[in-house]
This record gives sequence, structure tokens and C-alpha cells, in this order.
Amino acid sequence: MQHLRRYPYRKNDLLQAWDSADELLIDHLRTMNLEAKRILIVNDHYGALSMALTGSGFTTYTDSFVSTEAIKINSQGKVTPVNHFCQWEGIYDYVFIQIPKNQSYFEDILCHLTHHLREGSQIICGSMVKHLAPSSFDLIGKYIGPTTTSLALKKARLIFASFEKEKADSPYPLKVTVEGFEKPFINHSNLFSREKLDIGTRFLLENMPGGAFDSILDLGCANGIIGISAKLLFPAARIAFSDESAMAIESARVNYRSYFTDEAEFYWTNCFESGEKQSKDLILCNPPFHQSNTIGDFIAWQMFTDAKEALKKGGLLRVIGNSHLGYQLKLKKLFTRVQVITKNKKFMIIDAYK
Repeated sequence: MQHLRRYPYRKNDLLQAWDSADELLIDHLRTMNLEAKRILIVNDHYGALSMALTGSGFTTYTDSFVSTEAIKINSQGKVTPVNHFCQWEGIYDYVFIQIPKNQSYFEDILCHLTHHLREGSQIICGSMVKHLAPSSFDLIGKYIGPTTTSLALKKARLIFASFEKEKADSPYPLKVTVEGFEKPFINHSNLFSREKLDIGTRFLLENMPGGAFDSILDLGCANGIIGISAKLLFPAARIAFSDESAMAIESARVNYRSYFTDEAEFYWTNCFESGEKQSKDLILCNPPFHQSNTIGDFIAWQMFTDAKEALKKGGLLRVIGNSHLGYQLKLKKLFTRVQVITKNKKFMIIDAYK
């Protein structure tokens, strides 16, 4: 697996494109006779599992644009993941899952799986021990069947289950009421803070910019509430949404249509790397500080650099972040004028002008 790369490629990146859970899963599947079996791979981060099965008949699913691009690149185009549950077809004999950090998403996955399994279909899950939540066992037991585990090796472990339960309808997406908004929001399972409005976004909504803006981007949009708020404030503006989660884009699309009849732009992409340059007057951004189980400021930095490219001259990027992250210092490396607009005990809102 030494040739596998993360996406997007960063020079001198010390993070590898696989972990010990990938290695454990691959070692196990190589002991199995998978000939003529229908196989589903779920949540393959950068293609390690998909590459191990190249040449076999299988489907790879991921919600992530970053993972999708990595898998396509690392497989040299031999594997193209599907990105929606509705693209799963028929009955699978084996399902290999890298357990996601988000347990709501994991529950959603398992519920949909029950419609694509026969009695005796095998589920094999991998996880790093430090990320393995007790609720993962409960969810597998609830929707699939009793679990057994492998010995821990290199701080990773496998969970095994054979399907013996009934078909189950997923409780997702959720319909969430937000104070100050007339209509509820539809939140799919893989969204951050899917059950309620997170306090950072709330603080940003309480401090939206004034002025006149014709073209606005909600960068890292999740369910689209920031872009929808911008449209309510600036009705004549054209709104764009971007996110690397397919579920986020679907949530934002449905929510926008519940409020407005005009068309918005939706970009399923890494930050805004595929967006038009020098096209936006205002960009609103609440950057995540982790990607799956990897924590760091690399996503925020990519968002800031993409925002600079997307803004017109004189355009405004308004960012909210935890005060200790020091985003204002990073923004000063890219923008001509940066100022802290307001802050509270936890968050800071920063304006950066191109």
C-alpha cells in the first residue's frame, strides 16, 4: 500500500493513506474465498480496501468527495465509488466497513444494509481501538446480529456479525426545527450537529454582515442554513453551496428548495477547488477542524486559499472559529485586510478582504 496517496495531495504530508484497521481487514479478506460473491465496501477512506479487491465484482460506497477522488486516483480509474444508498443494488454476501466516527451515520448505513442482505450475509467491520465506540457494538447487534471480535493487532480490531435480523427503516434524515426559521430543516445522518443547531453556527447567524452582495457562497455548507440565512437577508443575491459530503449537499438542496423558488448552485467538492475564480462578493465559512478521525487545520487552510481565489477584488470572507485556533493569523498570510469583528467566550468571528 506504499503507493497510496491521500487526496488532496500535499507536499511533505506525513499522514499515510491507510491505517492498521485497513491492514487488518485486508489480511482477513485475503484468507477468504470471495469468488462469485457480491461484495460491498463501505467508508473506504483512500482506497486501501478497494485496491485489495481490484478485479473482483464489488461495489464501493462513500459519502465523501475526498475519498471518492482518492479511490479513483489510487486505482487509476479502475474503481468509481457510488455516493448514495439508492445506488446499492441487490443482495450482498459480504460487507466490509471502516466504522465511521459519526454513529448516526453508522446507524443509517446499517439500516440501509438490512435491505441488501440475506440471512447469513457476513458483515466485517474494522476500526482503530481508540476510535471504537461501545455504541458500535450495540448498533451492529440491533440491526445485524450478535458480534464477535478479533484480537487487537497494531491497535486495530475487527468486528464480525452474520445477518439474522429483519429489514429496518432508517430514522434518518431528521426534520429539525430551528428557532427563528419558519420551516424545519432536513438533516441527513452524516452532517455535523444534525440533531440541533450548533452554537458556532448560531453565533455566526447572529452576526451576519451588512452591505450589498450579488453572489454569495456558503463554504462547507452542511444543511445550508447559513446560505439560506444569507438569501433571506439579501433576496436578490445568487447563492452557492459547497461541501465534501454528498449528504450535506442533498440536505442543503432540499432545504433551499423549501424556502425559495429560484435556483442556487451546489458544489460537491473539496472545499471550493472546482469553483469559478473571482466570482463571489461574500463567502461565509465555519471550517471543520477534522476530517474523519484526523484532526488538523489543513481543511481550514484549504478553505481560506480557495475562498481567496473565488472572491472578487474587494470581496469579503467572514469566518467563525474557536478562538484558540487563531484563524486570524492564518488569514493575514492570504488577505490584505483582516479584522476580528466580535467574539465570545468560545468563538471568534473574523472578516478578511481580498
